[in-house]
Parts: sequence; C-alpha cells; structure tokens
Amino acid sequence: MRRLFFNSVSSFKYYSSSASSNVLKPGDILKQSRVFSISEVADYSKLTHDHNPLHFDLECARNAGFTDTPIPGLLVASLFPRIIASHFTLEFRAPVFVGDDVVGEVQASNIRQLKDKFMVKFATSCVKDGGAVVIGGEATAILPTLAVNHRCL
Repeated sequence: MRRLFFNSVSSFKYYSSSASSNVLKPGDILKQSRVFSISEVADYSKLTHDHNPLHFDLECARNAGFTDTPIPGLLVASLFPRIIASHFTLEFRAPVFVGDDVVGEVQASNIRQLKDKFMVKFATSCVKDGGAVVIGGEATAILPTLAVNHRCL
C-alpha cells in the first residue's frame, strides 16, 4: 500500500496581495501543505482513542465508498492551529510537564449576531495544578448557534 511509504511532509507558504508588506491584511492567505503518514494516523488514534476501522482497514474503507483509507478529519484540521501559531505569538506563561493536570478554558467575552450565525470572542487560558495560567490569549469563532452541548463539557 502506498501510504506505508509516506513520511510526514510539511511546507509553509505565505501568500499576500502585497509582497512589500509583512502585515496581515484582508485577502491575505496563509497556507501549509502536508502529506500525512500511516504512523501519524496510528499515533493520532492512540492519543485520541479513535480506533475507527475506516482509517486503518482498506476493505472497510472501500465498503464505505472510499478508494483508500481516509485520514481522520480532526487530524487534517490540525493544519489550522499550526498555520496560525507559526505566524502569530501565543503567550506561554509557564511550562507544562508530563503528569501535570491541565485544564483548557474558553470564556465568551463578546457575542455579535451576523444574520443566521454568531461571532463570539473568547478569552482563552490553560491552567495547571495550583491555578497557574500556562497559556493565555483570545480567539474568535463563528458559530451556527449559541446552544451549548453539555454532554461534551
């Protein structure tokens, strides 16, 4: 199978409407390309406990209508934070070590309705044992609803 021979390949490219500026402007595009390896899919599966055979069993994937085993969608979506983090500074306030209990928290600080969606600004933080903030910042998300799924909390 061809996917067994792929190593992780990643490249980052910045596309700007104005090559003379290093300041992000509306219309600028940040891109990163990536080829995922089967070992990365296996590592992702171990970390997330996502053992869906669709991602490992070619026959199962073909029975589901795919020509090959698909990469888990959230693994592909991991490109987004990597693109953003490589160009914008996060505030790392303290280290986190193996065995530390870390809690990630987002608090809605501003909500604005846009037609049939909502733009929500969040204060973000990761706090470890004893209450020390290890990462702080802000994030903005466009949400289809303000309903909170309490099963995930």
